[in-house]
Amino acid sequence: MKKKLWALAMIIAAALSLGTIQPLMAQDDEAQELMLEEIIVTATKREESIYDVPIAMTAFSEETMFRQGIVDLTDIGKFVPNLNVTGFSAGHVSSVNPFIRGIGLQDHLITTDPGVGVYVDGVYLGRQVGQNWSLANIERVEVLRGPQGTLYGRNTIGGAINIITRKPGDESGGRLTAQAGTRGRLGGDFYWNQSFAESFAASITGGWTQRDGVGDFLKHAAAKEVGELEEWNIRVAARWAPTDTFSLLFAYDKNDGEGGLRPYTTLIDEVPTGLLYATGARNSDVSADPYDNNGGFYIDPVTGAVVDRSRVTNEADGWSVTADWEMTDTLSWRFIYSDRSSEYESGLDDDSIGSIENPSGDFPGTENGTVFTYPEVGFADQKSAELQFFGSFDAWDFVAGLYSFEEEGGNRQDPNFFLGGPAIFINEQQLDSNAIYGNVGFNVTNTLRLSVGARYTEDEKTAYTAPVIIDLDPPNRDLLTIIEAEGARDWSETSWEVAASWDMSERMNLYGTIQNGYQSGQFPARAYCLFGDPNCYVAGDNVTATNYEIGLKGAPLSTLSMSASIFYTQYEDLPYQVSNSIGTGFNTVNIIVEQDSTGFEWESTWVPTDQFLLHTTLGYINADVDDPNPAVVAPLTPDWTFSLSPQYTLPMDNGGDIVFRLDWSYRDDMYGEPSNDPVRMTRIDSRSIVNFDISYNEPGGRWTLGLYGRNVFDEEYANAKLLPDDYVLIILNNDRSEFGLRYILNFGR
Repeated sequence: MKKKLWALAMIIAAALSLGTIQPLMAQDDEAQELMLEEIIVTATKREESIYDVPIAMTAFSEETMFRQGIVDLTDIGKFVPNLNVTGFSAGHVSSVNPFIRGIGLQDHLITTDPGVGVYVDGVYLGRQVGQNWSLANIERVEVLRGPQGTLYGRNTIGGAINIITRKPGDESGGRLTAQAGTRGRLGGDFYWNQSFAESFAASITGGWTQRDGVGDFLKHAAAKEVGELEEWNIRVAARWAPTDTFSLLFAYDKNDGEGGLRPYTTLIDEVPTGLLYATGARNSDVSADPYDNNGGFYIDPVTGAVVDRSRVTNEADGWSVTADWEMTDTLSWRFIYSDRSSEYESGLDDDSIGSIENPSGDFPGTENGTVFTYPEVGFADQKSAELQFFGSFDAWDFVAGLYSFEEEGGNRQDPNFFLGGPAIFINEQQLDSNAIYGNVGFNVTNTLRLSVGARYTEDEKTAYTAPVIIDLDPPNRDLLTIIEAEGARDWSETSWEVAASWDMSERMNLYGTIQNGYQSGQFPARAYCLFGDPNCYVAGDNVTATNYEIGLKGAPLSTLSMSASIFYTQYEDLPYQVSNSIGTGFNTVNIIVEQDSTGFEWESTWVPTDQFLLHTTLGYINADVDDPNPAVVAPLTPDWTFSLSPQYTLPMDNGGDIVFRLDWSYRDDMYGEPSNDPVRMTRIDSRSIVNFDISYNEPGGRWTLGLYGRNVFDEEYANAKLLPDDYVLIILNNDRSEFGLRYILNFGR
């Protein structure tokens, strides 16, 4: 441990020494001095250079995402230090579960809350299923690392991800994109932006994509392949600015997806004490290729018919209104209102088997393969409103706001099967959250800035669960045995932050910050504990995080931009999820721990010539968990993350160019559960992924033709592993190797 800390100290010291380099040293050869891209971000709810924001963050421009083969948030997770994006959420292919600096959520049920907030144009997205947004025609994506409790509020104790779309009137013209590739990849998208008058502009963007699966369901006539993808999306926006000081922006978006269950497999023989083994099932009943699956169905208990459960769906839509008013040269207001709805259909057939070749006979009804199967539907409706007030007076500036968020949603498994079942499972929750916040900055000198902020939040949750409803007369549904519970609780918390930022030179900025974050307590996700304790349906306490961080960012050389940070974060009352068998289901409990995380992050872009570019990222984290059980560890938290991305531009005689890009991403090994006990078999091996892109750009910039490869060496790896007492469930990657062509046509510009 001490050696690791010394190593981190030496690295950060080396990074800090870059700030002492005299800018003139980098200007000896002005012919080689290059303008590095300076991205303008809105991480602090005001436009600033990424170099001036006292936050560890990564920003992706649209062009960068094109070159790196980034199409969704899962891909973003491959190129950000200490960001790990997994997918679980009932086996849905459109789910996204981001973990920043070891904080996130693998679950998806309505009574759980993520530790990383995802926002689209300032609107918080409350649920994980359906969040794996297509990033076509997005202006940029910002990843903020560390607690963001003051300006972003609840559920950002790990960090926040901002997706910023293009605004109507920002440009004129549009773009068409088409691509085709291996694994049956077909897709395209379009974007159009037009000003109709000085005061009115509109834009529209849409897309459609499909890809075949990475395996087959072998034991029944399945509607879908394993991991199959198909989705369309559309977004329209209009901006009206009747005066120079007032504007109104309306936006509506909708996405609709249909695919196959995410690839997964099950280990049975390795858990000889488990109930799945006791039914007579063995590993030989599971498909030999883990990307194929013998499950994905259940037998209807009334008709005896095979019911296909290979299909997953998601549908979401929402609208927002943003009003901006500049009262004076120094004061302005912004109001954002949003209304969103989402629903999905999914659910894993955990046992991964068809019929049992040699059933034990001890569990009648399981021999046909319907043993542990959980078909599920869910929905969530949310409304949010935020009023922001901005001001700037000489050396002072401030941001203040009022925020309100409401959510109502539920999950239902009807029927589900635990050892043959059937039963019904219901989860419902309503949430009301209100907050007031403010942040004040003061420029002490031309080079030194101090800021302080605070946020007060009140949350109230009302929840209901019926984890076991057993239908004793299935055809009529009039004889039910119900185990149910309801609960209500409210929380309040004050989050705060203090930051200092010093411009060491025109090129370099040194910052230090103390950030605080908050997450309200949660009701049990799967309360099968009610079998033994009718009073167990109780929500937990607040989760709080305090982060201490120093960082350096800027351009120490004319050919180099970089950012480096070292952090220490304390988490109190942090819940780790664990599932075990109780009664007729899997009871999900939270292990409450204290966690101290220490780490380092580095990003840099080196441009030694006007033709070559090298981008690197490096993240390290050591999560020290305080728990009586020494085997408890932070789940889904790799020690090291790393990426290396060289790019070379070859000028052509006709004025066009060819851009060659290679991207390598590495994620260290980790544990799928909060335990490093080898008996639980949930260690996940490290993985390396290589992408490439070769694009020809027409001299006038009108069109681009590109050849791409993603996961070119076809790396097979696990995203998650769980041991719910009776078997080991392994969720596999859905980004197998793919090669294809992409054509981009720009028009009207």
